[in-house]
Amino acid sequence: MKNLSMLQTLTPELAQWLAAQRQEGHGDDVILKAMMQSGWTEVSARTALAKPLVTLKAPQPTGVAFTAGLPEPAIGDGATTVRAGDREVQIVTVMKLPRVVVFGGLLSAEECAQLRELAATRLTRSETVHVDTGSSEINEARTSEGMFFGRGENELTQRIESRIAALLQWPLENGEGLQILRYRPGAEYKPHHDYFDPEHAGTANILKRGGQRVGTLVMYLNTPTRGGATTFPDVGLEVQPVQGNAVFFSYDRAHPATKTLHGGAPVLEGEKWVATKWLRQGRFD
Repeated sequence: MKNLSMLQTLTPELAQWLAAQRQEGHGDDVILKAMMQSGWTEVSARTALAKPLVTLKAPQPTGVAFTAGLPEPAIGDGATTVRAGDREVQIVTVMKLPRVVVFGGLLSAEECAQLRELAATRLTRSETVHVDTGSSEINEARTSEGMFFGRGENELTQRIESRIAALLQWPLENGEGLQILRYRPGAEYKPHHDYFDPEHAGTANILKRGGQRVGTLVMYLNTPTRGGATTFPDVGLEVQPVQGNAVFFSYDRAHPATKTLHGGAPVLEGEKWVATKWLRQGRFD
């Protein structure tokens, strides 16, 4: 862009620059200093900073920009519980950027045990998406074991999926099937994003089934003895795995600016079991 010394009024170009600085976490004092070093007077710089700015959207190649809204739990100000279909769920923690909500008691102890039992005989080494082809492959970054239930495969998954749809106010058919993961001692999933990167060759093929991912719900099926937190490195957040609880986060674009980089910290003692539900823009078949 042009040198800031040439922009002494709040043009759209400057507004974009200011929005980008704030989105990257820079405070107004840092931005003010940079503007003054570029030739702005303090009065002009402070005046520009005080004006309403545009909302910055990361550029998206044609065909992968999000066109739908985002899953959004029905959480009122100060609410401590929310009704999720057949179950009352506690609100434990809420964060705005990234949009993270920790729920308590989303699953019963019996449901957690049933999911572990149904999945146990079908577990294989977990895979990740191959960025060039869109197929799956074993990746050293992910050392868990896992399996997928087809959406609505049995009465238990139907019940849980309906509950999730009610909780997140998102169509049931726009969700992938539940993925069950088991992390043994030392197993982890290094920090990553759940959206499909539009820069990768395999993404276009993946998006044919339901479009982009827009949200993730991780449900804890047991409480490890030690370790196994879900981490968000960009914001210094750690969510401890507690049986029956869940962490939800959403992302409005396929871009690191969403601050949804997350990972599964190594299990230090015991095992960690989770059920993951990914939400798509459209119907997932």
